Amino acid sequence: MPKVYARRRVSILAALTGLIASVGLFNGPTASAALPTPVSASTARSYLASLTVATENRTGYSRDLFPTWITISGTCNTREYILKRDGSNVVTDSSCAATSGSWYSPYDGATWYAASDVDIDHLVPLAEAWDSGASRWTTSQRQAFANDITRPQLLAVTDNVNQAKGDQDPATWVPSRSSYVCTYVRAWVQVKYYYDLSVDSAEKSALQNYLASC
Repeated sequence: MPKVYARRRVSILAALTGLIASVGLFNGPTASAALPTPVSASTARSYLASLTVATENRTGYSRDLFPTWITISGTCNTREYILKRDGSNVVTDSSCAATSGSWYSPYDGATWYAASDVDIDHLVPLAEAWDSGASRWTTSQRQAFANDITRPQLLAVTDNVNQAKGDQDPATWVPSRSSYVCTYVRAWVQVKYYYDLSVDSAEKSALQNYLASC
């Protein structure tokens, strides 16, 4: 290829790359949460079919029975680890506390610039886990569940959205961003399947309906 055409081709590619980058800069989120990719919808449907259906029982539940925010690496606890994983340009101090960065909440599409505006959501809430079988676990098993960074269980989201969700299951709550619902229910089923947790009948029905559209 003659050099003049090669230079022209490189110039065009550079221009296109710049255009794509500028579109992303102005129209895309400033950060995107990095939830471990959940299983496919077909796998989630298979998992869901195998889960035990049972009535939930919250007798004896206390959040303190699920030790949270253990040390993950160095001085970083679970919350700090997820803030770094899910944020963009996150800067931390010597104790691993985030001092700057941005966090995009996939539940509602909001971007935040202060870590204090972000909660780490237990996608399958601790109380829901208790209701579904975790009441029979040891404390160390509940600690592992509450700090699981491997499964799609922990996610940085807008704090008041997380608080509004509370301990609800998909029969009564899913993210307001419809484009994220499929990811959410696939993750929900994967976590329940991995930990051998049951579902109640309304929960299973809701999950079946959402997964049918995935």
